[in-house]
Amino acid sequence: MLVLAAALGLGMGLVIGALGGGGGVLTIPLLVYVLGLTAQSATTSSILIVGITALFGTLARLRGDLIDWRTGLTFGVLGIPAAYLGTRLNHAVDQRVLLLAFAAITVVAAAAMLIDNRSGRPAPAPGGESPTVPTGGAAAKVVVDRGRLVATATKVVLSGLAVGFMTGFLGVGGGFLVVPALVIILRMPMTYAIGTSLLIITLNSVSSMASRLGSPLHLDWRIVVPFTVLAVVGSLLGKRVADKFSGDILTRAFAVMLIVVGGYVAANTLGVL
Repeated sequence: MLVLAAALGLGMGLVIGALGGGGGVLTIPLLVYVLGLTAQSATTSSILIVGITALFGTLARLRGDLIDWRTGLTFGVLGIPAAYLGTRLNHAVDQRVLLLAFAAITVVAAAAMLIDNRSGRPAPAPGGESPTVPTGGAAAKVVVDRGRLVATATKVVLSGLAVGFMTGFLGVGGGFLVVPALVIILRMPMTYAIGTSLLIITLNSVSSMASRLGSPLHLDWRIVVPFTVLAVVGSLLGKRVADKFSGDILTRAFAVMLIVVGGYVAANTLGVL
């Protein structure tokens, strides 16, 4: 069991290091279907594993300045109360409902990324600013810029609250939602979305784990420790993988992975497999 947990952790770490998310999406099915944990136990274990892994992934990207700190910290702060509410709902929901919700949200997020990637819209610089410059003089520019600022701030707030809630509810770091939100809604380049996502995952995981401390954690340390250690190693290797591929390729790989995992979880939960 220890060797299996370590091997699975290495694979998960590679994914989160290369794609900036999806660690929780992989970790929960692995913990439930391969290592035999309950859904509630797996969600708590996943938050701890993914949070620590994302922290090391974030540190690995500090040198390359590949993190949008303003957006990342805003997401993290907004996610704290939302993650708490999601955690409370997690404890009240049936295991089948939890897994089906997980599968549905995963597939929807993946489909949105694939559709957006095919549209070929230009991506702006980090922080969500548009690459186009309005015409019509200084006054028009001020009005348009102010409107864009309000629109971007609204998107960040709503996205941060939604991701934080899902982090607590589904027991994931939120990367599978953060990356689509950053790329599709805020129009952030994939290379920056990966690093920023890792920062947000770290912050959301801390707040979500803190909200669970008053309840029994049901952590199996024989599984959690080797899984986490090898996941950290994998995340550092995953960064090297990400450096070798374009943003479009990483986006498609991320979306396809989400569809496969979401489809499997839904089929297994419904008894198709």
